[in-house]
Amino acid sequence: MTDPLFLFDPTCDDTPVNTDELHTGWRLTLPQHVRKHALQAMRLGEGDQLQLSDGAGLRIQAVLRDAQSGLVEVTTVGKEAEPTTKLALVQALAKGGHDEQAVDMATQIGVDAVIPWQADRSIVKWKASKMERKWSNLLGSATEQSRRAWKPELNQCLSSRQLAQYCSQQSEAGSLVIVLHQDATQSWAQTRDSVRALSTQSGAHTISVIVGPEGGISEQEAQSFVSAGAIATTLGNNILRASSAGPVALSVLSDLISRFDA
Repeated sequence: MTDPLFLFDPTCDDTPVNTDELHTGWRLTLPQHVRKHALQAMRLGEGDQLQLSDGAGLRIQAVLRDAQSGLVEVTTVGKEAEPTTKLALVQALAKGGHDEQAVDMATQIGVDAVIPWQADRSIVKWKASKMERKWSNLLGSATEQSRRAWKPELNQCLSSRQLAQYCSQQSEAGSLVIVLHQDATQSWAQTRDSVRALSTQSGAHTISVIVGPEGGISEQEAQSFVSAGAIATTLGNNILRASSAGPVALSVLSDLISRFDA
């Protein structure tokens, strides 16, 4: 079984750590919130293995030496590189928690960035401080669940006009934006060719997937995104929920860019 992973901030938690000095045999005390999760919720005991990460590529393998104080001994320290081709989910706000379900699953799959979108047909309204905190916590818990060393970046919520600008910027940078739209004329087979063509190019790129709310993406929105350089495509014949469309597309894309080959 894979050892549990816990996120912590080496500089701002109650037990600051200089990660540049970490090496095998180094001992450190787990931050209070990690101790609570690891010792009380997961009931780890002395001798149990665990992982620590800052959510920015750092992966520390350690063994619990003192359960009472939360003292652990480092066994290995590594830094994982960011992927060359990143995946981003542009998720429209949706009622019933469907947007949060999509974000949770996308994180487990391996998405690198999440962009909330206040779509024209979104019933839910973005309340910045409250929802940023909620979505960030969601990304953190899903990162730990999937044992990731990179926590997805949470970007600011975009309006439809701002999202069209985002599409234009990504297109100019040589990246790809895919709009999942039930009335699109381009099939997934054609979109697959575009993804494969992008993967052969050198340099860093991003593949973004735009998913609408429960009422779907309006024709005006879809047209503005396509005019800005995005590709509108279907994802098979079935119409997927706002909670599942993004994760399904990201799963297929992950396979296309060889994320599942490791």
